[in-house]
Amino acid sequence: MQNQNKPPLRPISHELSFQLLVDSVHDYAIYMLNPDGYISSWNRGAERVKGYTADEIIGQHFSRFYTPEEQAAGEPARALQCALDEGKYEREGWRVRKDGARIWVSVMIDPIRDKSGQLLGFAKVTRDITERRAMQEALRESEQRFRLLVQGVTDYALYMLNPEGIISNWNTGAERIKGYRADEVLGSHFSRFYIDEDRQRGLPAHALHVATTEGRFENEGWRVRKDGTHFWAHVVIDAIHAEDGELLGFAKITRDITERRQAAEALEQTRASLAQAQKMEAIGQLTGGVAHDFNNLLTVIVNSLDLLAIKLNDPVAIRCLSNAQRAAGRGAELTRQLLAFARRQPLRPGAHDLNMLIAGFEPILRRACHELIVFALHLAPEPAMAHVDARLFEGALLNLVINARDAMPDGGLLSISTECVSVDESSRFVSLQPGTYVKVSILDHGTGMPAEVLRRAMEPFFTTKEIGKGTGLGLSQVYGFVTQSGGDVVIHSEVGKGTTVELYLPAADAASLLQSSSAASPAVTPVPSAGKVLVVEDESDVLEVSVEIFHSMGYDVITATNGLEAIDVLKHTRDIDVLFTDVVMPKGMSGVDLARFTRKLCPQIKVILASGYPIPALAEEHGALDEFLFVSKPYRWGELMEKMRDAMRKSVH
Repeated sequence: MQNQNKPPLRPISHELSFQLLVDSVHDYAIYMLNPDGYISSWNRGAERVKGYTADEIIGQHFSRFYTPEEQAAGEPARALQCALDEGKYEREGWRVRKDGARIWVSVMIDPIRDKSGQLLGFAKVTRDITERRAMQEALRESEQRFRLLVQGVTDYALYMLNPEGIISNWNTGAERIKGYRADEVLGSHFSRFYIDEDRQRGLPAHALHVATTEGRFENEGWRVRKDGTHFWAHVVIDAIHAEDGELLGFAKITRDITERRQAAEALEQTRASLAQAQKMEAIGQLTGGVAHDFNNLLTVIVNSLDLLAIKLNDPVAIRCLSNAQRAAGRGAELTRQLLAFARRQPLRPGAHDLNMLIAGFEPILRRACHELIVFALHLAPEPAMAHVDARLFEGALLNLVINARDAMPDGGLLSISTECVSVDESSRFVSLQPGTYVKVSILDHGTGMPAEVLRRAMEPFFTTKEIGKGTGLGLSQVYGFVTQSGGDVVIHSEVGKGTTVELYLPAADAASLLQSSSAASPAVTPVPSAGKVLVVEDESDVLEVSVEIFHSMGYDVITATNGLEAIDVLKHTRDIDVLFTDVVMPKGMSGVDLARFTRKLCPQIKVILASGYPIPALAEEHGALDEFLFVSKPYRWGELMEKMRDAMRKSVH
């Protein structure tokens, strides 16, 4: 047999096996103490942990491993007594190595007794857990810093929820934003912060469900503070899971963004107002151009009719001419309405108490309403002084009352109110300068307007009335009058709830007077003495009828179709008495440029300017025009005669 020559195994005693096991342990200091605490055995782990060899330490008292503080406090004796009394002593604490270094250890002391219960000594196991304690301390400090950080955040509400949505902690920011102290909300459900409508819709449960299934929930909405006020919040809820995937709860972050939302809404309102103002400005420019061209046509028509009326004696022909003149008059009124929207109508502003204007105009306003309408005035107790053209203000008011009446075929309340208001830079008005304004409100309980109609309500020719029932120029004329006066128009309307139109007009102590423009004068007898007139007009039809008018008044007429031709005439003809020129002309020279050149070249020549645009609109582009006489297109024969009389009177003086 192969194993016959091997020596037999020598049996090892139980005590020897245990000693070998203990000596082989390196991570634990395992040693024995006698009943008085003196060291009687020492393993390799003890040598590694404590730094002493067996021959250096056996026979020494184990208290030498304790810090001087604990030695003085009697901790070694207390440890042995605790082991005797309780059967075990287990603690953590600082111990001292041979080299003087301190280590943090976990200590266990067990009493050792024989079968009869006689105390033989103590078994002591010590483990160096300095690194573990350092990591735990670092984690504790990190957690403490994190708690301080969370508590130091005041702009965000940071708090935890358990899986059912119960609040488990609460930071300073949450107290500031929500208004609750920690002791008032801990243990309550987070749904208490939601408005009633959101709770009824199940939004809190939905938020936790989304956070659980998707890991995160984020949205914005109204929340409720302790005092019952609402604020607009940005909310984030994150699900917190253990390493094994178990849901531990939720981290919830809430920020009050009410001011940001209000700023965004204000910016959007400003953008919308600016876009509307730009749109109306563009339409106004187009409308003004159309009205100007139409005025040229009307100038030809009305003056041709006037000239024919002078020469005809047939009653039938005269009646036909009268009809044509009335139609031309309506066309002239239409152009005035268009120019009103384009803010190019002549204004005659003055300081007026709008309360008195409205009260004086009340009978006409009442007659404009039918018997089913309740008409009411709510005028401010103090004078509502504003700089307006009284005639145009009354016309605008009548327009709005008629609109309100038409919106209430079955009757209802129609009221007019006034009040003085202040507008600053933070207000939502784009077109208003900061200052004091008189607000005139016209309210009706009529059908109201849908949003798409409200957006276009002040555009010229836009109307929802049946064909033949309205021109679509009423509101646009009001808009033009108010904005040209330095104010603004705001309309609030909702279908089925009526409409309120607000007119903001500059208060008398906050606006400057606008220049007055000339109005048509009654026809007078022709000037007794004729002279020579240079007529400058690029529209051939207008030029032709102008020549006929001046001929009919006994003047010699020279014509030019643009400024350069007129200058050539002026240089070669010295006996011209009056320059009559259109303002808007081609080839780079306007009538104003020609007039000023004429004043330098021939100071004795009197100048009359003609235009479909009023003086204030022309002055914006050309500067002050007070030095020249002015006539508005379409001018009439009698009006032009009056201007010529004024010009010739000045030349005599």
